[in-house]
Amino acid sequence: VDSRFLWRRALPRQVRVRRTYRGDITQKGYEKKRSKLIGAYLPQPPTANGAAVVRCRLQHSEGAPRRTFPSAHIGVCDVREAAARERAASAAGNRPLFYFRFGVDQALPQERRAPVTPSSASRYHRRRSSGSRDERYRSDVHTEAVQAALAKHKERKMAVPMPSKRRSLVVQTSMDAYTPPDTSSGSEDEGSVQGDSQGTPTSSQGSINMEHWISQAIHGSTTSTTSSSSTQSGGSGAAHRLADVMAQTHIENHSAPPDVTTYTSEHSIQVERPQGSTGSRTAPKYGNAELMETGDGVPVSSRVSAKIQQLVNTLKRPKRPPLREFFVDDFEELLEVQQPDPNQPKPEGAQMLAMRGEQLGVVTNWPPSLEAALQRWGTISPKAPCLTTMDTNGKPLYILTYGNPERTWFSLKKPGPHVNVALVFPNNDPAAFMAAFYGCLLAEVVPVPIEVPLTRKDAGSQQIGFLLGSCGVTVALTSDACHKGLPKSPTGEIPQFKGWPKLLWFVTESKHLSKPPRDWFPHIKDANNDTAYIEYKTCKDGSVLGVTVTRTALLTHCQALTQACGYTEGGVPDPDSWGPCVMNMMHVISIPYSLMKVNPLSWIQKVCQYKAKVACVKSRDMHWALVAHRDQRDINLSSLRMLIVADGANPWSISSCDAFLNVFQSKGLRQEVICPCASSPEALTVAIRRPTDDSNQPPGRGVLSMHGLTYGVIRVDSEEKLSVLTVQDVGLVMPGAIMCSVKPDGVPQLCRTDEVGELCVCAAATGTSYYGLSGMTKNTFEVFPMTSSGAPISEYPFIRTGLLGFVGPGGLVFVVGKMDGLMVVSGRRHNADDIVATALAVEPMKFVYRGRIAVFSVTVLHDERIVIVAEQRPDSTEEDSFQWMSRVLQAIDSIHQVGVYCLALVPANTLPKTPLGGIHLSETKQLFLEGSLHPCNVLMCPHTCVTNLPKPRQKQPEIGPASVMVGNLVSGKRIAQASGRDLGQIEDNDQARKFLFLSEVLQWRAQTTPDHVLYTLLNCRGAIANSLTCVQLHKRAEKIAVMLMERGHLQDGDHVALVYPPGIDLIAAFYGCLYAGCVPITVRPPHPQNIATTLPTVKMIVEVSRSACLMTTQLICKLLRSREAAAAVDVRTWPLILDTDDLPKKRPAQICKPCNPDTLAYLDFSVSTTGMLAGVKMSHAATSAFCRSIKLQCELYPSREVAICLDPYCGLGFVLWCLCSVYAGHQSILIPPSELEANPALWLLAVSQYKVRDTFCSYSVMELCTKGLGSQTESLKARGLDLSRVRTCVVVAEERPRIALTQSFSKLFKDLGLHPRAVSTSFGCRVNLAICLQPHRLWTLAEQGTSGPDPTTVYVDMRALRHDRVRLVERGSPHSLPLMESGKILPGVRIIIANPETKGPLGDSHLGEIWVHSAHNASGYFTIYGDESLQSDHFNSRLSFGDTQTIWARTGYLGFLRRTELTDANGERHDALYVVGALDEAMELRGMRYHPIDIETSVIRAHKSVTECAVFTWTNLLVVVVELDGSEQEALDLVPLVTNVVLEEHYLIVGVVVVVDIGVIPINSRGEKQRMHLRDGFLADQLDPIYVAYNM
Repeated sequence: VDSRFLWRRALPRQVRVRRTYRGDITQKGYEKKRSKLIGAYLPQPPTANGAAVVRCRLQHSEGAPRRTFPSAHIGVCDVREAAARERAASAAGNRPLFYFRFGVDQALPQERRAPVTPSSASRYHRRRSSGSRDERYRSDVHTEAVQAALAKHKERKMAVPMPSKRRSLVVQTSMDAYTPPDTSSGSEDEGSVQGDSQGTPTSSQGSINMEHWISQAIHGSTTSTTSSSSTQSGGSGAAHRLADVMAQTHIENHSAPPDVTTYTSEHSIQVERPQGSTGSRTAPKYGNAELMETGDGVPVSSRVSAKIQQLVNTLKRPKRPPLREFFVDDFEELLEVQQPDPNQPKPEGAQMLAMRGEQLGVVTNWPPSLEAALQRWGTISPKAPCLTTMDTNGKPLYILTYGNPERTWFSLKKPGPHVNVALVFPNNDPAAFMAAFYGCLLAEVVPVPIEVPLTRKDAGSQQIGFLLGSCGVTVALTSDACHKGLPKSPTGEIPQFKGWPKLLWFVTESKHLSKPPRDWFPHIKDANNDTAYIEYKTCKDGSVLGVTVTRTALLTHCQALTQACGYTEGGVPDPDSWGPCVMNMMHVISIPYSLMKVNPLSWIQKVCQYKAKVACVKSRDMHWALVAHRDQRDINLSSLRMLIVADGANPWSISSCDAFLNVFQSKGLRQEVICPCASSPEALTVAIRRPTDDSNQPPGRGVLSMHGLTYGVIRVDSEEKLSVLTVQDVGLVMPGAIMCSVKPDGVPQLCRTDEVGELCVCAAATGTSYYGLSGMTKNTFEVFPMTSSGAPISEYPFIRTGLLGFVGPGGLVFVVGKMDGLMVVSGRRHNADDIVATALAVEPMKFVYRGRIAVFSVTVLHDERIVIVAEQRPDSTEEDSFQWMSRVLQAIDSIHQVGVYCLALVPANTLPKTPLGGIHLSETKQLFLEGSLHPCNVLMCPHTCVTNLPKPRQKQPEIGPASVMVGNLVSGKRIAQASGRDLGQIEDNDQARKFLFLSEVLQWRAQTTPDHVLYTLLNCRGAIANSLTCVQLHKRAEKIAVMLMERGHLQDGDHVALVYPPGIDLIAAFYGCLYAGCVPITVRPPHPQNIATTLPTVKMIVEVSRSACLMTTQLICKLLRSREAAAAVDVRTWPLILDTDDLPKKRPAQICKPCNPDTLAYLDFSVSTTGMLAGVKMSHAATSAFCRSIKLQCELYPSREVAICLDPYCGLGFVLWCLCSVYAGHQSILIPPSELEANPALWLLAVSQYKVRDTFCSYSVMELCTKGLGSQTESLKARGLDLSRVRTCVVVAEERPRIALTQSFSKLFKDLGLHPRAVSTSFGCRVNLAICLQPHRLWTLAEQGTSGPDPTTVYVDMRALRHDRVRLVERGSPHSLPLMESGKILPGVRIIIANPETKGPLGDSHLGEIWVHSAHNASGYFTIYGDESLQSDHFNSRLSFGDTQTIWARTGYLGFLRRTELTDANGERHDALYVVGALDEAMELRGMRYHPIDIETSVIRAHKSVTECAVFTWTNLLVVVVELDGSEQEALDLVPLVTNVVLEEHYLIVGVVVVVDIGVIPINSRGEKQRMHLRDGFLADQLDPIYVAYNM
């Protein structure tokens, strides 16, 4: 057992339990409590058992003498002096800042030291056969730490809701759908050996029961809550408990009409859709009366609601103490600024001194340039082997001698000197590459080595092309085999790769080259500052830069390496250090990756075969050798003087080094031989551990606290050794170089001795610039480090290495990560490699591929958020993967104290690859942000990560009325009120005014203008289907009245339901009812193809309205009594049904005249967007006043023609369709919206044909035209469509104007003559069917008459709006929301803005409820309950102060008034009304008021596949439903994007994301979303979603 865990096991159980959950105490309190609890049980640090623990300060004491660097005046410290100074500091009793262990510590875990036993070897075997893990991040200690961290979660038995996925989506991720990841692509970075067996791998390290233990820790002892697979349907056990919880939750409606949908519980009720819309939107299969009791907010027992309850439970207990939140003004929403933790570790050491390497010695026989060395060896011994390459069988394939590269030079001298050429060679052909490289050097051509492009669309290929273009490369050198393997066009030519310049391909094989003449010798120069080669470097953002290396730097680098490694002439190293090899005439044996995969021991065998002194390997190669070493008996590594670990800068390489040493120590390997090194494209070799002959001088290593490292501070780990990073040194600074570390951000100040910074090097042997980028070279590549006083430490620039680390005791360099992998989350720095290591340490690992994992950060809401993407194995189940993901989140949270924002699993082999087979990080990030990653599993955890949300708004105590009045006076704000023109003062020759009732107006018109056409109905072809003159309508109405009285035996005041399609019959039936003294109710007929969902609504309206009779056509009459109808409703309970196709011939004895104008004229029934069915009462007086108001506003006269494309069943649509023509005498051209399904151009063609000047439509009609005719404007123009005569096109609506739709409609049809300002909107609601109506006048002033100004658009601050404040901002400002005026206030209408809670009047800078006073207000709800409180509140409200006498009706809509600079015709300033949204639909979240449409607009913009969106809340969770227009594979792409955009723009965390098919979001006849029905359907699990994600 690891000694680090013994003390924890020794704790009593109650102590362990008490310390596992931190609750919400502060960090300081938690530390105090913790130390008090476990202080007695803590063991003392083990110093006695043979571990030479050296206590040391990291660098030099304050008073240390400085040495000066003669030329550069740098404050440096020589490596040799450092050790002596350390001993002095230690003796002086300085407090240690952290422990360094030298040597193999006896207290290290046993498995790290012991020789490998057969059982552990078979463990290695098992790991290898399971597809192996990515050995760059392998650490058994870390694995144990992760398991211990996960074990801490054992006490928390909280079930996390698993996402739901449609079966088809699950099936598509099955095994046969994928090929396993391609590990054959010569990968340098790929970390897996593909074993022979594909069997189920056993989990290593004896953790067979560990899996069970962890799964219990995460999911509790019972698995019933999560075991219901996502493909099952039906209820879950937790739902009943949920119902109890939710019974307490009452959803409050501020001003809702009675929910009459609960009146009948026999059948499920479906809100009607537009007729005939089944073509484009299939009706959803859910209702809300039978299954849901929406009134109380108590859901049914369903799987969805159970999961939501699980989610709510996980969010009830925050993992961390909540951050202090603050809020300044109501106007401002300030994001939480991360407060520095008072207990965070701070650097305490002295400022570091720059560390100087040993002097670069000048050896007399060193050549003046590399070419000179090559010529020298090529002349002395041209047959001497320079490089031997192996084939896949381990046999020598090709031997390159020192005489080879001259032939390439001779061929290359043709392009001329200083030309840049690309070297395109595969990594298994180093001989051809080396010959070409040195050929270029000899010919003074600059090589740019790049990888072989595999396809035209390689990840990152475009950026490589950009580099080649910017370097002016036109020639590419390649080998014969590689040239044949490049992608070819059908003509056999190599195509131009994406973003690449046009290249001439040049093959460098001997048979293609001309032989140089015998007497020819190349002209050899000494090394100078000309560019030798350009090495490319990929940045964090995916851009590619070229690092230029001069010939002097190349030579100096070779000299420094030769001195540091002690190379001598004629040595035999193993792969890849060609510069020093050529300089010292060494023989390199190159082992290709393909051979390593077949025989992982091949490199060790070659070391033995050639008695090699130096081997250059990666930690992966060492691990693979461990896996396979049992197969080999006679291994002897005693010839090795240096085993260079090329990726030693990766802190996780230490475990491979340790394990390799443990196993091969018995085979002659000495500890001092292992030499890790660090390098970077900018600085070349940064540091290397020197080979020593003294086996007693152990290597340096540090056990650092990861928590400390996140603050950039070096500390020994104190917290149970769980979150530690063990690092080994990468040796000393290179000879002739000076190194320091500077702070990674801000001013490049020197770090303190116990601080981590970016390592910088000043030497002749580094890159000199970024090619062609002088600005970046000055600002980024070079740096002038400064002291704390601000003085530069040198006049020469240092080069940034891109490595994070520090210079430790004795001048040893330690690297803890890379700048490119740095993620700064909430002010703390995390390294991507460390996160990868933790994720890979979570067992069991059989669900994802080890080497195929990417970690990066995305910026959301002003902070970086960590994203992990891994490739999932095709044979893993949904539940297995989800549990592994949950464990990864918990492990990272425990080890790194940071939350993961998103964890995504993608199908095998789908992540973009680098040419060497690793994951292309920036391309993966780009795909993630674009929504093109196509994951098969996603887990979002925004609740734990996002800690910088603004503080929830606290409602202020209400201010008294007097204070409000005084406040408004002092601040100069006026009370927000406005009115239309005064009806009493308008002089007009309105003959209809003298009649009190519409029935009288019709009789008058039938007598005075009998043949004047009032109505013309068009069919889908645009032909006249029917028309009515005044006298025809009058006579038809008389016959219907006779029918009602004789056949129906109806009394005065009886209610009659009119169930007709849009047309002439409906109008005649309405006036027939008026003639008979009955009260008509217009009802949309059931849809023949959708009776089951539309007929119950008809039945409900008929019953709720207490209709004594139902009038309809013969066709619908049969439908109502059909077998299909009987299946949907009880057809025996229909009232008397009269068929008006068969009318009596006689006239009535007398036409009924109501006794009082205040009696009921008709009932207007409509379903609100919240799913409430509400009928309002319209009196005769209100109806006549309404018609007169519209007539005056729109200037309607008998000579006018008006085109109407509206549903005629409720609101303003009904009034315009049935009433206005009779009152004003104009001709109405009626176009049923359902006909546009067959012919989208019908409405516009009619407007053009009849030369109509005024037309009315709905948003659904406008949307249909915009989408359906977008590509047909040219053909319509050819057909003669002309909209230039249209002066007003009014959209009839009960919502905020849809500014984007009206603008796109205007732009689209501008070419057909539509004036851009012709389109406007109206606004009405249940209490007043039309408050605003904006007719534009675009003609001369004389012709304009009394018309008003154009509608104005304002931009308001969306953040202020959430606080019920109105603040105008400029267009394009952040968080700006465009709002369009809802139309000009109708004559006789008064409006005031009131506070919906206190009922006090508001100033015009406030958002409040719109209250209306007018003669055409409805007189009340028609309800069978007689709920008088609602009645009086909505229709008879008075202000709490100010004008307390006027009776107002409350619209239930929030809005504000703005006095504009425009003037009306009578010279007064124009008051514009802006409607923001319905009070019922507004969502109270975090104390602020949100309008669904704003969030929905953001979500629709987030991804091209989102066609529609609806949001609602459930138990304080925001649920977002999106309709997906694309393949189901894209469904999971939407989850992160939706979460991101709502966070960024609205500061809200999305709780649930539901992805559904097109047409699932219910829409009513007016084109409004029915969000409450959607919510009911979701909770009752009736949506059949593609995917449901529960954001944790």
